[in-house]
Amino acid sequence: MAISLSSSHMASFIAFVTIISLAFTIAKAQTNVTRDSSLQPTGATTSWLSPSGIYAFGFYPQTQGYAVGVYIVGASERTIVWTASRDTLPLSDNATLRFTNDGRLTVDQTQGQQISLFGIGGASFATMQDTGNFVLYDSTGTTVLWQSFDYPTDTLLVGQRLLTNKRLFSSVSETDQSLGVFQLVMQIDGNLVLYPNMAFRGSAYWNTGTYTNGPNVTLNLDPGGFLHLSQNSTFMIKILTERELPTNDAIYRMKLDVDGILRLYYHDLTDTSKRGSVKWESSTNKCAAKGLCGVNGYCVVMDDAAICRCIPGFEVVDEKRWSLGCQRNYTVESCKNPVVETSVQMTNLNNAQLDDATYVIPKAQTQQQCSSACLNDCNCEAALFAGQECKLQRLPLRYIEVTESVSTVVLIKVYSSSINNGSIPTNQSSQVRKAQQKEIIVIIGVSLISVAVIVFLVSGVIVYKGRVWAYKKISGNQNAQLMEGVGPQAFSYAALEKITDGFKEELGKGAFGIVYKGVIEGSMRPVAVKKLKEELAQEGEEEFQTEMRVIGRTHHRNLTKLLGYCCEGPQRLLVFEYMTRGSLADVLFNHKESNPKPCWMERIKMAVDIAHGILYLHEGCENPIIHCDIKPQNILMDEHGRAKISDFGLAKLLEHDQTKTTTLLRGTRGYIAPEWHKKHPITVKVDVYSFGIVLFNILCCRRNVDNSLPDSEAIIEEWVFDCYEADELLKLVDYDEDVDTRKLEQMVKIGLWCIQEESSLRPSMKRVVLMLEGSVKIPVPPNPISFISVV
Repeated sequence: MAISLSSSHMASFIAFVTIISLAFTIAKAQTNVTRDSSLQPTGATTSWLSPSGIYAFGFYPQTQGYAVGVYIVGASERTIVWTASRDTLPLSDNATLRFTNDGRLTVDQTQGQQISLFGIGGASFATMQDTGNFVLYDSTGTTVLWQSFDYPTDTLLVGQRLLTNKRLFSSVSETDQSLGVFQLVMQIDGNLVLYPNMAFRGSAYWNTGTYTNGPNVTLNLDPGGFLHLSQNSTFMIKILTERELPTNDAIYRMKLDVDGILRLYYHDLTDTSKRGSVKWESSTNKCAAKGLCGVNGYCVVMDDAAICRCIPGFEVVDEKRWSLGCQRNYTVESCKNPVVETSVQMTNLNNAQLDDATYVIPKAQTQQQCSSACLNDCNCEAALFAGQECKLQRLPLRYIEVTESVSTVVLIKVYSSSINNGSIPTNQSSQVRKAQQKEIIVIIGVSLISVAVIVFLVSGVIVYKGRVWAYKKISGNQNAQLMEGVGPQAFSYAALEKITDGFKEELGKGAFGIVYKGVIEGSMRPVAVKKLKEELAQEGEEEFQTEMRVIGRTHHRNLTKLLGYCCEGPQRLLVFEYMTRGSLADVLFNHKESNPKPCWMERIKMAVDIAHGILYLHEGCENPIIHCDIKPQNILMDEHGRAKISDFGLAKLLEHDQTKTTTLLRGTRGYIAPEWHKKHPITVKVDVYSFGIVLFNILCCRRNVDNSLPDSEAIIEEWVFDCYEADELLKLVDYDEDVDTRKLEQMVKIGLWCIQEESSLRPSMKRVVLMLEGSVKIPVPPNPISFISVV
């Protein structure tokens, strides 16, 4: 039967269609984001919504600023599911997000810095979909140029996959979406694994056990919260969530939480007053994740909450970020000091185990023997005793697990001041009392000896007053000895000539002079004697001696100790402690079977040591000291692998209120800051520049200029920036190295900031240290290469 419409019905129908069409057009206009659109963190428009209003793409507040990403707005609380450029957070409240005329998404900061969120161009419009996927399309609207689903951060949504060799990274906290401590890796062997972010081999703490399935395995989240692993998108090999879950009016998301546990969340859209509920988790043990409490810390569960604690004798670095770990609450310069030895003891951490980082297994079958072995070994900071086996460990202690299921004991070396600070558990109180009693006896004994020594010295001063005043005139002293703790001594040239056996054994030479090995008679202590070139000895005798005394008062674990000097006629010599492993240049550049290239973690430690040493010269001394010649040849390595800065006896002192100075050109080609050649007054920033080049030397294990390499790689700073710009940083290291790629990128960015031509752009050494330790964010560095000229 045919249906006929009257003219009035036809008019009504046409009006209805027109209204529907208009509504569709308006909805499309609200959904699609066109070129030249923009958002700001505050104001009327801070985000672009999906058609249903469930998801939004735009700014959201986070710790100390804002971030850009995708979040759920149709639930009881704002829930972040994707974040852009997590290594550049936080963004300022004056930032502007733009969809540019050439089809890119960028963030403009107030300082004129522009961050490209999606570097591709040519996108005609973007849309925030109801699936939580933010998509950029070409002009046809059919070809996807970029989508957030392909680059997950810490969350998977329904319809999203984690592809082979891709990762999720946890956040720092619920209010800071920067890269956190843990990562989930879909490995090429088909195994889904949870690691600490700075992954070490064997440090996984959860996996699906699917490592025999080979490549092309993906993690998938399907409707109904169905989480599974599939191969080639068809063959299902592992089901993680087996029970049936609601599908209507529901949002499911799988997240790698800040505590390192993988969880599946369910949001009921019919009741937005309810918070998301957990439907599945990789572990119910809230202390399961390795590294949750950082190095030298461990986790315990109390009242169903994970609580971090420090091992005895240590204190937390940052109460708000336990992942930074714990550090000693007392610094010991040398365990060989007899006074220090009497204040050292071992304390127990029961039911504890460590990841095996053993460097030696002594012959010790009892816990007491194991404690003694560690106490008598300067390298040992802790020991793991299990049954009749003792394993000695160095710091830091990683991945400490305390659980009643293990019977092993960790024995930790602590010092009396740490005990007095209350770092020892109460169950060790009897040991503490015994230690305190021993300490009191030692203090009384030392006090009596000290009084006797003082009486003896006073008598000596009275009796031999004339000889004491005549000490300076004894230039040919044949039995020169070093007196510890009284600053650098004035040596005669004849004494140093005898110490070095006529300057016979040459250790090395540089721009300022030649270094010889010497041996102090009596103590048989080896020393390094640097004989300066005569043209550097033109400074007045009084000024030279004043500088030596000031520098001699510097004491830091990352500075070589200046033991003495000679200022006799035209001769200027410096006496330093002798370092057994030679210079950093020897360690980095002269590889042989007996001297292999240092591993990645050793190189990171070297960089941190050097930065701490320079920071002390700049800010820790009574008068700031500019080193003026930071380079691998002037950084020495002790027997424990600790880097120490040498030759700061040639440095320039600044007065208290002085920030700049003028001096003759000092330094070494390739490490000299540009202001030297412009004859500008120099500041401590010249050392920052040199440190940046040294940092590249350490990362790449090569010299700063190598003419045997192709032109594009010959100059290290140019090569590093080219690799950074091309996102090919692994070219800088050996591909078979166990390198943390995120840490590598951070180190490169720090180095690039340090070598900026404009000294005001370079960070202070204090900020460099904070960046190296991960305490502050590292912004994207500008290109320094256009300003650099190698001289």
